[in-house]
Amino acid sequence: MDRRSVAMQPTYIMELPNDLCAIERSVDYLIERAADVGFDTERLCLNLRVGLSEALSNAMLYGNCRDPRKRVRIEARLGPNEVAVRVTDEGRGFDPAHLEDPTTPLNRQRQRGRGIFLIRKLMDRVEFNETGNSITMVLNGSRTVGGPGVRR
Repeated sequence: MDRRSVAMQPTYIMELPNDLCAIERSVDYLIERAADVGFDTERLCLNLRVGLSEALSNAMLYGNCRDPRKRVRIEARLGPNEVAVRVTDEGRGFDPAHLEDPTTPLNRQRQRGRGIFLIRKLMDRVEFNETGNSITMVLNGSRTVGGPGVRR
């Protein structure tokens, strides 16, 4: 995975409490704002909704270890042709290169490990910072629902 950081000039910055109840409202808000600027609503309602929800829940549950004193930061740049969202937690981070493949027979029964897999399938580009406590997800408006390169 290319570890270059995506240059972002955020148009929206949100600081969320480390509370899973904050996810849905925050995701809905960003989807509405992206639709307002003309981004494909079908891709927003599936790709961005699932990808961002997974990133936020991972940040809260695993990055911040459910600690209510910690926060999660969202930075989003929204345009008609591209949506870029960065989610950063206050945790120690992890190495995404060492995630196990959740599609192998040994890992299919495990309860964890599908979030990053889903994010990578739904978004056009996914990058992590060096620490592993920040994920940047990019969704291009030129494709349709179904993941990178898939056209319907």
